[in-house]
Amino acid sequence: MMRKIVSILFVTLGFAVSSAAQGNLLIPSPVSFERKSGSFVFTDRPVLLPSSAASDGVELVSDPSMKEEAYQLEVSPRKVVIRARDDRGFFYGLQTVRQLLPEGYEDASSGKYAIPCVRVYDEPRFSYRGYMLDVARFFTPKEDLLRIIDCMSMLKLNRLHLHLCDDNGWRLEMKKYPLLHELGSRRVDRPGEYFSERMNARQGEPTVPGGYYTRDDIREIVAYASQRQIEVIPEIEMPAHSNAALAAYPLLACPVVDKFIGVLPGLGGNHADIIFCAGNDEVFTFLEDILDEVMELFPSKMIHLGGDEAWKTHWKQCPLCQERMRKENLSDEEQLQGWFMERIASYVRSHSREVAGWDELVETGIPENAVVYGWRGFGQAGMDAARLGHRVVMTPARVTYLIRYQGPQWFEPLTYFGNNRLYDIYSYEPLASGWTDEMAERLIGVQASLWTEFCHSVEDVNYLTFPRLAALAELGWTRNENKSWDRFQKSVDSFSGRLRRKGVVPAESMFNIQHTVVPEDGKLKVVLDCERTDVQIRYTTDGSQPTPKSSLYGKPLCFSRDVEIKSATFKGGVMVGKVLTLPLKWNRATAGRLVSGGEPLLLNGVRGSLRRSDFEWESRFSGEPVRLCVDLGKETVIGRAALGCINDFGMSVHLPLKVEVALSIDGQSFENAGEWSLPDGEAFARGTFKRDIAVSLDNPVSARYVSFTVYGQGRTPALHCRPDSDSRMCFDEIIVE
Repeated sequence: MMRKIVSILFVTLGFAVSSAAQGNLLIPSPVSFERKSGSFVFTDRPVLLPSSAASDGVELVSDPSMKEEAYQLEVSPRKVVIRARDDRGFFYGLQTVRQLLPEGYEDASSGKYAIPCVRVYDEPRFSYRGYMLDVARFFTPKEDLLRIIDCMSMLKLNRLHLHLCDDNGWRLEMKKYPLLHELGSRRVDRPGEYFSERMNARQGEPTVPGGYYTRDDIREIVAYASQRQIEVIPEIEMPAHSNAALAAYPLLACPVVDKFIGVLPGLGGNHADIIFCAGNDEVFTFLEDILDEVMELFPSKMIHLGGDEAWKTHWKQCPLCQERMRKENLSDEEQLQGWFMERIASYVRSHSREVAGWDELVETGIPENAVVYGWRGFGQAGMDAARLGHRVVMTPARVTYLIRYQGPQWFEPLTYFGNNRLYDIYSYEPLASGWTDEMAERLIGVQASLWTEFCHSVEDVNYLTFPRLAALAELGWTRNENKSWDRFQKSVDSFSGRLRRKGVVPAESMFNIQHTVVPEDGKLKVVLDCERTDVQIRYTTDGSQPTPKSSLYGKPLCFSRDVEIKSATFKGGVMVGKVLTLPLKWNRATAGRLVSGGEPLLLNGVRGSLRRSDFEWESRFSGEPVRLCVDLGKETVIGRAALGCINDFGMSVHLPLKVEVALSIDGQSFENAGEWSLPDGEAFARGTFKRDIAVSLDNPVSARYVSFTVYGQGRTPALHCRPDSDSRMCFDEIIVE
């Protein structure tokens, strides 16, 4: 095995870092790193010597006294010595050697390759250091998945969690139930539509292939990962997220389901409540048969069973489920899910495997000895699972979900929710306040999770994954006292270069500028910020592009007029980030004071983008009228009042039904100035677009206070992609002219 490890290092992957010789730029950063004088020079091929040999080359020395996965690396001008207890330790030591090699060595047919003399001792903080890839919504082909595994191995990650099935696709070839991959891997195409706005399939509508892994593919993936000390953990979702499976075998859904069961092209609306029937014994035979095949293909110690987001709509109506509850003396449908999961978990345990699931298991009942993945919010339910005595992997959506934006959203491809920047992941501490020492012992590790709703290509997968996965790797391996954001920034630049040599193009979002504009003392204060601490921000206000000679940003800028600020980051005199073009448009309400309702961002002169979480939109549910009132500071002649709005069909955000505008001199007595009503045929419109809703006065009047009363459209209709949900309204600016 040791000889195979070395061949993987020098033949298969071949990453390199030219700058590593200057200091500790390793990712993840080791426990200790000492640079010594001199270097060791490899010839065309490194030579693996037995541990007793004393000649030049790479020497692997077995040391039973060392910890699991730990290694000690000693590079002298004479030889390279790696000490470790096990193959994993040797492999990780060789990853460090690989990072010390000069850039480009893998492309040369011959030559000598020097690495600096160093002394390194290293061991991981957590035993579980994972990456979850959702291949159900977007299918990542085998060859591209192998490349990702290569990149993971460089980072000393050791778990690849494959989300193999969901409502949107089944991605594993099955022998006993072939319709799972034959039908479940196909879905209707909705070209040009975002995942969140796609309508469900109609019965008989043509489907297109989505891809799946053959059994031979899985064997190759598992073997390839195993050579790189990565365990592949399969996830078979149950009882929910099962539309793809039930589209192939619909009789396994509750008999009360009265709608077409198809593979979902998007979120699915209320079709997502179609789940496996808990009262049908054939469901358990089916799932056990599937797990038999899964456990045959995946030798992993752990089998992930999902268990999240199960709507109990049909269970409450289903006579079979209700009979099951009576028979098993279960008080409600949550307990029924707990019973369901424990029954399947017991079967998995009977095959000497461990069970894992998402943190909803805390509410429904955690199967015996199960590992809980804490994902909701900041992972509070994962912490609760640790308190209950269960092992936990932390993968909180608010920090380590890679589907979220990784930088200033004006520059990013559309997805949903807020930001999880490189720095946010790097600085995350999973053992937050509230963890006792006993609970902390049950935290086995951390994971970055990529859901692929908004991925349309492998390039999208790579963009969302890298370089943020490097931050997760350091989070999982490096102890806090050895972490340094300044050092990591330099390290990630080197790592990104190695990725490009592998054909993986990482995001450079960390170089982009985030703006914040707030009214202050009748002016607009502009704050420009970048998560990189080693760059300069330079800006212009004359319409020209920023250059290394443009004004250097050092403190907030203030304006009381229309202006277009262009800014970018520079390093070593070279622009490294994209140009942020920030137009401030002044109107009579800009930098005013909101008397009621609303946030200052409604008066900051900046229009929001189509990304509603870009920090320029204020969101309100549309059940009750919203009143926004602005104090202009003095009596002003007013001829037009407008409110900036957005429509985002996929997220149930819609234009108002009606907007009433009223004016006042004293802020007490208001007179109606006019109203705007949604035109016929535009209720709950599809698509994502912005619109200023304006009321123009035939005869301009003088007033100091402008009030908007905004009425929403209420609950969405049955034919909406999110039927019967509370719609929302979003506003980005109040405009008075």
